Parts: sequence; structure tokens; C-alpha cells
Amino acid sequence: MMENKKTSGCCGGGSDCCSPAVEKKALNIDFLYLDLSVCERCQGTESSLDEAINDVSKVLNAAGFEIKINKINVNSKELAIKYEFVSSPTIRINEKDIAMDVKESTCKECGDLCGDSVDCRVWNYEGVDYTKPPKELIINAILKEIYSVNLPKSGKKDPYVLPHNLEVFFAGKK
Repeated sequence: MMENKKTSGCCGGGSDCCSPAVEKKALNIDFLYLDLSVCERCQGTESSLDEAINDVSKVLNAAGFEIKINKINVNSKELAIKYEFVSSPTIRINEKDIAMDVKESTCKECGDLCGDSVDCRVWNYEGVDYTKPPKELIINAILKEIYSVNLPKSGKKDPYVLPHNLEVFFAGKK
């Protein structure tokens, strides 16, 4: 009669259930925005981000990454300073903004919220400007980050200064 030996941690089931547990690498995605109730740019960015995450999550999980999404409503000057918020909306992957340059244009909805003229982010992808980021831009930023996860980090960053545009927005909301 064969003796049934149980290996510690094994489930006795499928082909990979006895594989050693591998710690997932974190992929932290921050979505920072001024307003999701009326701002079409913020709403569109949230939608593009959700679609992009949906498209890549299975592959990232299989590659050993765990996606953590933080949606942050930057509704005060204090939060803008805390998160070093530069423009709305913003997507950061592992603390890096996915847009190389900050480009903005007038945002009627955010201007209406504070009673003043306010500019919000314009996303440039392959030479074309968009008021919401194409999901391809987000997917490419995610892939770039996971492929560069073991590269040395760049040097110091400049000290944060609240942009005048956000100063106007928060002052107008008071």
C-alpha cells in the first residue's frame, strides 16, 4: 500500500498549487482629480483609467504585479500641497506622472465650480492633444513602469510649489 505524504503547504490539487508563494510586486496608481461630479475631463480620465486597468490587469497579475489604485479627490489647497498636485486630472504610476509635460487649456466645468477661469490638463499622445487620456497612453505608461521597475531611480526632484491655476481654483471655491 502506498503511503500518502502531504507536503507542507500543498493542496494536493492542480499542477501549480504546490509552487512556493511569490510576493507580488506593487504597482501603485494614483488618480488625482478636482471634481468627478461635473468635470468631463476628470470623468473621462477615470473612465480611460478603468478601461486600461481592465485590459492589462490579468497580464500584470500573471507577471507577478498587484495593482493598487488610489482615487484622490484633491478638494483643498492642503491636499494639493500634500500630494504635490500640479494639474487636474493627474495619473501617477509609482509616484511618477504619466505625462512628460504638463499642458493645459480652459476647463469650463471647473471654472464654473469656482467662479473663475481655470485650466485643466490636456493629454498629448503621439502628437495629438486630448482632454481625456487615451487608454493606450495609460497602458503604455503602465508597461513602461513595469519594465523599468529594477532600473536605478533618477536624482532629486524640484521642491513643490502650488501652481497659480490651482491657487485660483481653491480660492474661488471658498
